[in-house]
Amino acid sequence: MDAIQVTNLTKIFGKFTAVNGISFSVPQGEIFGFLGPNGSGKSTTIRMLCGILSSTSGEGSVGGYNINTQSEKVKEVIGYMSQKFSLYEDLSVSQNIDFYSGIYGIPRDKKQEKKNWILEMAGLKGKENLTPKELSGGWKQRLALGCAVIHQPKIIFLDEPTAGVDPISRRNFWDLIQDLSEQGITIFVTTHYMDEAEHCNRLAFIYNGDLISTGTPRELKKGVDSLETVFVNLIQQHDK
Repeated sequence: MDAIQVTNLTKIFGKFTAVNGISFSVPQGEIFGFLGPNGSGKSTTIRMLCGILSSTSGEGSVGGYNINTQSEKVKEVIGYMSQKFSLYEDLSVSQNIDFYSGIYGIPRDKKQEKKNWILEMAGLKGKENLTPKELSGGWKQRLALGCAVIHQPKIIFLDEPTAGVDPISRRNFWDLIQDLSEQGITIFVTTHYMDEAEHCNRLAFIYNGDLISTGTPRELKKGVDSLETVFVNLIQQHDK
């Protein structure tokens, strides 16, 4: 069974169609890149898949659960990291991890083990007593990712996770994503950085709510030099 399955998924706000009948599937353990410019429907799609927004029509399942009728079950089996830093600036790294371990219901006897795992994974050993305000953008993102996966979900949604982060920190962050994927975790990531798309197993391009192409980076780049060129060509074809 696919980790994520979407069929004719649509979201309409009033007279505006944010997502227009899109269909795709994501196998377990894949890094799936969802690309498009701002306002293309990426965040709306990810919020529907996470059970935050209900769809107007169409169907979707995440981890075997229906995104509209079993949204609470969906939330139990996923990790979600939004594009805006979502942790508490006045709490220390350690306190933030403790807070999220409580939200996700980590048993008391497992909390220290989970904390150590996050600190090790994110490279935050020695920074436990610092607050997010004292961390660079890259370290903040590592902490946010750690808190999003503290319950070790099989599916992780990352919505523009490296927006506003410097290139070196972005590369380090993607090293963490690769490590999680190698553990069999499915990664669904939205981005508008074409260089990041190269790290994905498969890609889907969305534009003005329409899914305009899917495939591996190599398949999509066939005959051209860059994914950016691919996307520009696809947009031009779509607008004709």
